[in-house]
Amino acid sequence: MNATDAPTPPLARDDSKVAYRRPQPFGMMADVFMPGALHLDAEEHLWVPQAPGVWFKPLVLCVSQGYYVNLLRVRKAGVLSRHRHAGPVHAMTLRGRWRYLEHDWEAVPMSYAFEPAGETHTLVVPDDVEEMITLFHVTGGYVYVDPDGVALGYEDVFTKLDAARRHYAEIGLGADYAERLTR
Repeated sequence: MNATDAPTPPLARDDSKVAYRRPQPFGMMADVFMPGALHLDAEEHLWVPQAPGVWFKPLVLCVSQGYYVNLLRVRKAGVLSRHRHAGPVHAMTLRGRWRYLEHDWEAVPMSYAFEPAGETHTLVVPDDVEEMITLFHVTGGYVYVDPDGVALGYEDVFTKLDAARRHYAEIGLGADYAERLTR
């Protein structure tokens, strides 16, 4: 038998556009999907008050893994907070500008910053900024500290969830509205 006499292989199937047919892993968390999550001026009522001139809009509150992703909106200038991170943080600036007193860089729109676990820094919004919005992915919590590192308070996914539940209850959505973001 020569090469020209070899049987013709069956036509190759193209499965590239076939959805995965098997079950997802047992215990896997459900997706969170938020169309328009980065429409920064929409859904004003979903912004949770955090402090005077400061709000956050949670995108996911992952209590099972100890992290959260939220948009932070600041409509005041000056020092926002000094804090020490227990875990890493990823930040993407979407509007306005901000910086840390401990660094020589300034986060502007389209900037990305990585903050390592253990770092302590002081977040400042410059006087000429009317509004700053940054997407933060925070793993673990952070401790608010004085200039010498003495603890003054803390924040983590659980305090964020509590604040969101209170806010959504107060505006009539119900505390359980936050469940759609909780994993």
